Amino acid sequence: MTSVEPVSPRDLRVSDAEREHVVGLLQRATGRGLLDLAEFSRRTDAALASRTRAELNSVLIDIPGLVNREAEIRDTAVVQQTASSVERRGRWRVPRRVVVRNRWGTSVLDFSEAVIPHPVVTVEVANTAGTDKLVLPPNATVDASDLRLVAASVKNHVSVGGRTGVPHFIVRGSVKAGSLVISRRGDHRTLFRLGRLRVQFPFRIVQD
Repeated sequence: MTSVEPVSPRDLRVSDAEREHVVGLLQRATGRGLLDLAEFSRRTDAALASRTRAELNSVLIDIPGLVNREAEIRDTAVVQQTASSVERRGRWRVPRRVVVRNRWGTSVLDFSEAVIPHPVVTVEVANTAGTDKLVLPPNATVDASDLRLVAASVKNHVSVGGRTGVPHFIVRGSVKAGSLVISRRGDHRTLFRLGRLRVQFPFRIVQD
């Protein structure tokens, strides 16, 4: 029998969303005077052509504030439960990839005070008749467009559009007969509507 060697995290493939996010970071670095236009163009071409995380990270490695030089942490964390309740809160270390497997239970992942040393975090959900709640940091953004839903409910309270934040979350996977709620710490959440008026928490009334 032939054994299969595990793939190094540096050799994992990157997505188009991760490439585009890094290009956004390069634009911000150029705006701060850290890169000139020629260097920005060269690094952008390299980012868009990158295939692995090692290649993509190489365009950011010498830019202050974009690469965390603390000790390496696990590349993937798996949160798995059946008919139970799981919570992660406070200053927990977040890897680049978080896998949430939830069957008939409740999972709460609060990233608002967590240590997140990566510009992009991928959350993969496999939810069957459960409830998943993701609480993001105040400046975070999210892309949840790659979710597969079957008789499910997804509520994304994080505003879309505008510039990509840091960290940026990519939420993908499947929700079957369950629910997923994505919110951001400090944001106003709509409780209910009265015609064109929205009553939000923390309390305020907004007219569309």
